[in-house]
Amino acid sequence: MKSGTKILSSVMVIILLIGSVIGFRYYQKLYGNNVKEEGFVLIPHSAGFESIMDSLAPHLQDAEQFKEVALDKNLNNFFKAGRYKIEKGASNTDLVNMIKAGNQTEDTFRIIDFGDVYQMVGRVSRKTELDSLRFAKDLDKIAQEKGYRDAEDLKKYFFIDTYNFFWTVTPQEFFDKFDGIYRDFWTAERIAKEKASGLTRNQIYALASIVYKESGGRPDEQKTIAGLYLNRYRKGMKLQSDPTVIYAINKESNFTTPIKRVLYKHLSHPSPYNTYANAGIPPGPICITDKNSVDAVLNAEKNSYIFMAADPDRPGLHRFTASDVEHEKNAKDYQRWLDSRDIR
Repeated sequence: MKSGTKILSSVMVIILLIGSVIGFRYYQKLYGNNVKEEGFVLIPHSAGFESIMDSLAPHLQDAEQFKEVALDKNLNNFFKAGRYKIEKGASNTDLVNMIKAGNQTEDTFRIIDFGDVYQMVGRVSRKTELDSLRFAKDLDKIAQEKGYRDAEDLKKYFFIDTYNFFWTVTPQEFFDKFDGIYRDFWTAERIAKEKASGLTRNQIYALASIVYKESGGRPDEQKTIAGLYLNRYRKGMKLQSDPTVIYAINKESNFTTPIKRVLYKHLSHPSPYNTYANAGIPPGPICITDKNSVDAVLNAEKNSYIFMAADPDRPGLHRFTASDVEHEKNAKDYQRWLDSRDIR
């Protein structure tokens, strides 16, 4: 009897040990770390299960084990497109649940002083699922629905800054984000200043873009520059802003062969944006600008300046004057500085 009890006890111990091993292996398969290399995987809406496996496999310690769990949890039929971060310590269950729930990770995108919206779209689309042509066409449609010609007329809705977006962002979602920022920016106080300025909103953005370019994006002189250009505009003088000439010429080549220095031959270049050839404020902004530049126009400094020239003694800053004689001297100083550095 005692011998039988011992045998039964031994069998039970063995069964428990086997069960423990099987249970541990099952637990490990579901909840143990299966990531060998961190990184990101992109899963498009058109993906199939095999393509998902191909994307994930380089990051996994045991791809077959993941596949078993994924099929058991029906990932082959239910998944969401996105840009997913694969992190060390993640289990097969963690990864499957993340992709099924669509818990993707946002990417950052820096909007700079792009010359036109299509330039921006070309950069944005590198971080989204859609190609640039589709993205541009959808933005054109959004613009037309708002009563504009095309996406280029949406330029005023975008501000220079860093933003977060999902890889799967649609053009409508992308624009909606900026539409909200634009509406939040135009507070009752700013609208009151807009009305007091006597300028249209389009003129404000056009002038703000000139201020941004002339200041190099530095806020130090922006209100002074805005005051100067408003003086010229209200006196009926041509604005004569070099960045408008650069924009007019570069836009015609789709910014593929940009010029850096304005020469005398460029001043008569035929374009409504060329403020040497045309009086008044250009028909639209020459670049995407920032909030500071728009505020600089709305809060322009009251001064008597009508001339400015880059200051070779203080790179990035300017010499301001109301005297044409003094301005001629300042301009010559800057031209000599450019020539000394062979800037063409």
